[in-house]
Amino acid sequence: MSANSFDARSTLQVGDESYEIFRLDKVEGSARLPYSLKVLLENLLRTEDGANITADHIRALGGWDSQAQPSQEIQFTPARVIMQDFTGVPCVVDLATMREAVKELGGDPAKINPLAPAELVIDHSVIADKFGTNDAFKQNVELEYGRNKERYQFLRWGQTAFDEFKVVPPGTGIVHQVNIEHLARTVMVRNGQAYPDTLVGTDSHTTMVNGLGVLGWGVGGIEAEAAMLGQPVSMLIPRVVGFKLTGELKPGTTATDLVLTITEMLRKHGVVGKFVEFYGEGVAATSLANRATIGNMSPEFGSTAAIFPIDGETLNYLKLTGRSEQQVALVEAYAKEQGLWLDPAAEPDFSEKLELDLSTVVPSIAGPKRPQDRIVLAEAAEQFAQDVRNYVGEADEEAGKESFPASDAPAVDHNGAPTKPTQVTAADGTVYEIDHGAVTVAAITSCTNTSNPYVMVAAALVAKKAVEKGLTRKPWVKTTLAPGSKVVTDYFDKAGLTPYLDKLGFNLVGYGCTTCIGNSGPLDEEVSKAVNEADLAVTSVLSGNRNFEGRINPDVKMNYLASPPLVVAYAIAGSMKVNITEEAIGNDTEGNPVYLKDIWPTEAEVNDVVANAIGEDMFNKSYADVFAGDAQWQALPIPTGNTFEWDAESTYVRKPPYFEGMTMETTPVEDIAGARVLAKLGDSVTTDHISPAGAIKADTPAGKYLTEHGVERRDFNSYGSRRGNHEVMIRGTFANIRLRNQIAPGTEGGFTRDFTQDGGPVSFIYDASQNYQAAGIPLVILAGKEYGSGSSRDWAAKGTALLGVKAVIAESYERIHRSNLIGMGVLPLQFPEGASALSLGLTGEETFSLTGITALNDGGIPETVKVKAGDIEFDAKVRIDTPGEADYYRNGGIMQYVLRSLIRK
Repeated sequence: MSANSFDARSTLQVGDESYEIFRLDKVEGSARLPYSLKVLLENLLRTEDGANITADHIRALGGWDSQAQPSQEIQFTPARVIMQDFTGVPCVVDLATMREAVKELGGDPAKINPLAPAELVIDHSVIADKFGTNDAFKQNVELEYGRNKERYQFLRWGQTAFDEFKVVPPGTGIVHQVNIEHLARTVMVRNGQAYPDTLVGTDSHTTMVNGLGVLGWGVGGIEAEAAMLGQPVSMLIPRVVGFKLTGELKPGTTATDLVLTITEMLRKHGVVGKFVEFYGEGVAATSLANRATIGNMSPEFGSTAAIFPIDGETLNYLKLTGRSEQQVALVEAYAKEQGLWLDPAAEPDFSEKLELDLSTVVPSIAGPKRPQDRIVLAEAAEQFAQDVRNYVGEADEEAGKESFPASDAPAVDHNGAPTKPTQVTAADGTVYEIDHGAVTVAAITSCTNTSNPYVMVAAALVAKKAVEKGLTRKPWVKTTLAPGSKVVTDYFDKAGLTPYLDKLGFNLVGYGCTTCIGNSGPLDEEVSKAVNEADLAVTSVLSGNRNFEGRINPDVKMNYLASPPLVVAYAIAGSMKVNITEEAIGNDTEGNPVYLKDIWPTEAEVNDVVANAIGEDMFNKSYADVFAGDAQWQALPIPTGNTFEWDAESTYVRKPPYFEGMTMETTPVEDIAGARVLAKLGDSVTTDHISPAGAIKADTPAGKYLTEHGVERRDFNSYGSRRGNHEVMIRGTFANIRLRNQIAPGTEGGFTRDFTQDGGPVSFIYDASQNYQAAGIPLVILAGKEYGSGSSRDWAAKGTALLGVKAVIAESYERIHRSNLIGMGVLPLQFPEGASALSLGLTGEETFSLTGITALNDGGIPETVKVKAGDIEFDAKVRIDTPGEADYYRNGGIMQYVLRSLIRK
């Protein structure tokens, strides 16, 4: 119950239903706040408890100074949690483990349940192995189940064992599209209260739901678990960037062109850690699908969220997607009552402002390696000719150009691009030639665009017109269609467009994240061989949101983001060297040249299909029984009961050791003595450096573990797929191939020196940590500035703790990783202002003692602790920043804190 210090509790009548609400106008200053901060303000009013959330926090938010730098910490309690399978599996593993711990402590295991609704969509495991055939989808699903059976059995058990936890089975859709089409409430109703739908998600593109007026963003798994178990998310009141939209898009431009323009603008402006909020007359002219496309790209321009207020367009979308009449009426009534309804003429108080006239947006792509590197489509071939030089031959780093002896200089084409024609003999005996710039992957994929019917219909109409003129895709192009929900297939079928996509090779390969996250599957063997033997710089064109180097396909060096209709066009053209705005992309059945303008649909054609082929009935049908799954899902054998039956032989899902030896009473916090340094690191070490990610190599501790457990190298899968097995993940922590540990100079990767051995020989970090733990020696990490920046990967903190690290001493921290360390019982400390390991003369070979930590046992938080390293002494700042964090640390971590709290209830 809220303390209700502002007398904000009230009622709202909508039709025959009455709801309790907390009125924002009871807080002075609330009317001038941006939409996003009004949502946060309501959250504080409703959850005010007088301890973690106080009247002072509410007043601070009501009196927000738009020009101040963020300094006021608040506790945000999201209404729900959404997860995808890679990041969701560890959360469910932890919940299952907590149930067993409760049982061992004499409590009721059924008490361990998500206290906030938690929904998990299995969408990250499908790989586009098979393509270009009518049964590609069926084959890929079978392969997916074969690879992931253990994980799926576990998740299916979780679906039956936990209240408030629901799983959307494989082959249904992409988490963010399922979220906007079905799961999002916009206004939440729970226990008689109505309040804004808010969420955190274990995927960075959670922000797609911002297009529906729902405030939420991506977090690490530890934060998601905490939110599920009713713990608030600690955050600073952010700066809010107002982005004014005016005008309308011109015919021929798409949502993708718009979002690439916005991404370029916001990256240039700098919005990391800020909210972006769209306002102005142009918002009303922006379709909900386009708003969601923009919101989805928030991680690409770096903001925490990118939100649109609620208006009539929001209501229209909720109706279209099958939300009930009462729900739609509630959203409208609540938004208008609370000042959350869009006023196109309003100018809220923003920290910074940008503006874009939508009519100035032109067709664009982005690449070859970053989403913010926008290229005007008409200049793409010319730009490619310049960029490809960075991928061919020996580069002169100083000049930024190639440096060749005259005799070895590569041949160039009419644009000046290097050329190296290479012959390929296909499996059917066909012979063709590929070159630098060949489009080897053309993928309509990713939540960003497949949720947008306008660009999807445009792609299908391009395919129809192309097929009618006798055009085909080039034989070296791997073409895939991976929609974000089954509704896309339904409207393609109803409009009669599916046969044309199939004819061009854009057959359905799966409903899930494929090419955009690297699940593009292999190229044709003959193409792959030719590319690698000739060292060709070939390309991918995808309708995704990320195109980082090495991400899309190991054979592909250059990756371009483009709208779905342009993906189809480039599949036909077959090369980035073709200027598709001016040059022919192919020849018709009569041998006449066909240009992009000949097959590009008009805006009226696209709108006509959208209006006539998409209806509420499709969404009702697709989502009628969305959590039930198909026969294959339902046939998975699962254990019964409210605790999980762990399989001792499983290499995917294992019971972690977080609660071993735990008692109901907390153990007093102790000082740290006799500690050694596991890693001494420099500045800007990210969670990608710390957390296991990507492929598992055979000669690493993780690879050796899998081999010892009878797993063939071809079945290693990735660290992401094995996040439910702590044994694999510990072995991959601090094992990034680009990590440089300064106490093991000359090495790169997961190496350290093991001072349990004479002379401190170089060793794998995992192997050394096992020796240290066996000897009872605690470990510390030394680091520079911005430690733990990047994605808030939960295993960056979990792995650190399980390696035996008791404290990290850094010059500064990324906020979320600092919080996650505390959540795993690791103490974050900071060097004195202006000091560093280097300035203090620390080599990392010293033995450390840390005293003064025990002051936490008295209920307060000490400002500093004394660190003694050999002959060097200094006072390190304690970075436990809130009373709640101190409680987590005293309990040994957030999970232990929650566990004890729930048992005592």
